[in-house]
Amino acid sequence: MNETLFYVFGIALAISAVVFSFIGLKVSNFPGRAFPLVILWFLVLAGGATTYSVLHAQDEQHHKEAEFEKAGKEIEKDETSGPFEEEGGEEAGGAEEGGEEGEPEAGAGGAGGTLQLAADPSAIAYDTDSLESAAGEVTIDFTNPAPIEHDVAIEKDGKEIAATETITEGEAEVKTDLEPGEYTFLCTVPGHAEAGMEGTLVVK
Repeated sequence: MNETLFYVFGIALAISAVVFSFIGLKVSNFPGRAFPLVILWFLVLAGGATTYSVLHAQDEQHHKEAEFEKAGKEIEKDETSGPFEEEGGEEAGGAEEGGEEGEPEAGAGGAGGTLQLAADPSAIAYDTDSLESAAGEVTIDFTNPAPIEHDVAIEKDGKEIAATETITEGEAEVKTDLEPGEYTFLCTVPGHAEAGMEGTLVVK
């Protein structure tokens, strides 16, 4: 609503400036006695445009804060549940210590995990540059609230392993089996990774 009123006042101010300028060119004694009314009209329009511009900026700020808070809670939830998943993996490995080493059990087919990742609504960036998961089937739930196209791809040594579809103002997921190691997650839209839209995924 504030955004709409800001545009209404802004357009009215621009149109009024053009109309009064045109009248001033055609009528020699314009505005004459109407000068105070003309000044008052422009003050009202300028004041309205300024007021609703500030209110619109505040609305945008509140929206961004809500998005960041939501993303932070989701990441905190995943980080809280992560140790339990890893602990279960260690116990499974401990059962094998009498014979072979436990490391092969930590590979694909292990506990895995689901991670939350979101694009910044007003910049070419993710909401974090680091993710962590237990080894196994790893899922990244990706949210893009922006009208700009983004995706999420997982790479290892420069080779793409899996990726979401490219989306705008929507959600997508990428799911793949990952062994312990360090991976890169990034946006494959040309220029976005170079602008900083990438991070490190650590799989334990």
